[in-house]
This record gives sequence, structure tokens and C-alpha cells, in this order.
Amino acid sequence: MPPKTVRAQSDASLDAIDRAILGELQVDGRVSNLELAQRVHLSPSACLRRVKQLEEGGVIASYVALVNPRAVGQPGTSYTIVNLERLTSIAIEAFEGAVRGVPEILDCFYVAGTNDYLIRFTYRDADDLERFHSQVLMRLPGVLRSNSMLVLRTIKKTTALLV
Repeated sequence: MPPKTVRAQSDASLDAIDRAILGELQVDGRVSNLELAQRVHLSPSACLRRVKQLEEGGVIASYVALVNPRAVGQPGTSYTIVNLERLTSIAIEAFEGAVRGVPEILDCFYVAGTNDYLIRFTYRDADDLERFHSQVLMRLPGVLRSNSMLVLRTIKKTTALLV
């Protein structure tokens, strides 16, 4: 399902209570409205109204369950730099359209500097990594070369934004 197009609230319009609500929801998105209201010192109705405003204003983009890759048999993570043969609008559209159709690719960023894209994906083992590289990544339209960095250990990982 495509994300809703909304006009996001500006940072200046977030007050201390909004920031507290966002902080609590980023720690536990399944917290009940009653518990959230108690944590941020609001009545339940005022808290619900604030949360709805944050959702409608585009500040809260979505609610998700984060899956532990190790728990589902994908302990490896790769950050891979991808360079295209040409950076024409047609080549960019072809590459980006193909990437959107690859479920193994978790993130893809168009980056500034000497490289074109940075992608993140997880994998089961060396055979799965090789399969992804040769059968998926290098077959994407316009790919000239790639350079993978394999994660040995995660020091910090968060989905929470400081607001």
C-alpha cells in the first residue's frame, strides 16, 4: 500500500507534549491510549486528539512490527554501494523501478558523492549472499559495479528519531 501523501507538520509546531508522545510511541507503538496519556500527563481524550493530529499531520508515518532478522534465519546484513553505467533519467528510472520490485532489498538510497546508490539487504549465509549478488543485484538494469560491506557486529541500531 503506498504511503499517504500528507503535509508534514513543521518541527516548530511540535511542543513538549507532542515530543513526549512521539518519544513514548517510538519505544512502544502498541501502548494503549490510556497508558500513553498517563505517561505524558494528559487526559485520555486529549492524548488521543494529539496522536490523531500527529498522524494526520504526517509526523507519525506508520506503525509497524520490526522483525529480528536472526530470528527468521537471516543473520547477515550487507550495505552495498551500487554504481550505474550511466546516470540518465531513463537509467535511473529503470534501476529504481526494478529495485522497488526486489523484496530482499530493505533500503535503497540515491546518494551524493562518487557512488550512486546505497542498498541494504539481509541474507542467510554465504551461498545466499552469492545468489543475491549474482542473480539479483548484478542483473538490475544499468548496474556497472557494486561494493559490499558485510556487517560483523551491530553497535547501535534504532528506528527512533530524536524530536
